[in-house]
Amino acid sequence: MNWPVIFLGCFVVGFVLSALSFAFGIVDMHVHFPWETHVQVGSAHAGMHGLGAINFATITAFVAWFGGAGYLLMMQFRWLTIPALVAAVPVGLVGSGMVFLLMAKVLWSPHENMQLADYHMVGVLGRLTQPIRAGGIGELVYTQGGTRKSCGATSADGTPIEKGTEVVVTAYERGIASVKRWSDLAEQEVV
Repeated sequence: MNWPVIFLGCFVVGFVLSALSFAFGIVDMHVHFPWETHVQVGSAHAGMHGLGAINFATITAFVAWFGGAGYLLMMQFRWLTIPALVAAVPVGLVGSGMVFLLMAKVLWSPHENMQLADYHMVGVLGRLTQPIRAGGIGELVYTQGGTRKSCGATSADGTPIEKGTEVVVTAYERGIASVKRWSDLAEQEVV
């Protein structure tokens, strides 16, 4: 068996897949092993930001570092096969650990996880920047996902609403929000 070629193949395949993983954001291939256990703390899975240390990116990094170390040890330093194999495993583990820490501390942010509920329009509170005439369309400005946004708005009951009024979105269709005055909804709750 030609171990230097196997090590070189591991390095090339691992490096290419690792580069593709970072370029296209492939981190979790959703491969679940029977021996996996999922520990839940609150609503998050174990691991940093909900993703465990064993994922597609770290596996490909391990294969690349393992192959590169094994190839260098055998070809450059003329080590025998067994010692090169034994030494390449911890090097691969250290390399994949460094990649995981880089992803967890620098590339991932717990605030970037998109939730559908964060972008659902019904119930959004906003302010009219253009008044709504009876049966007409005005402009609604609101904050969603940390960004200021605007869209067209109509009155849910067809009555005019003045500029600067705080409103709540009751329906959203084709880029137009149906809104009601916040004060009207608050009065309904009190009664």
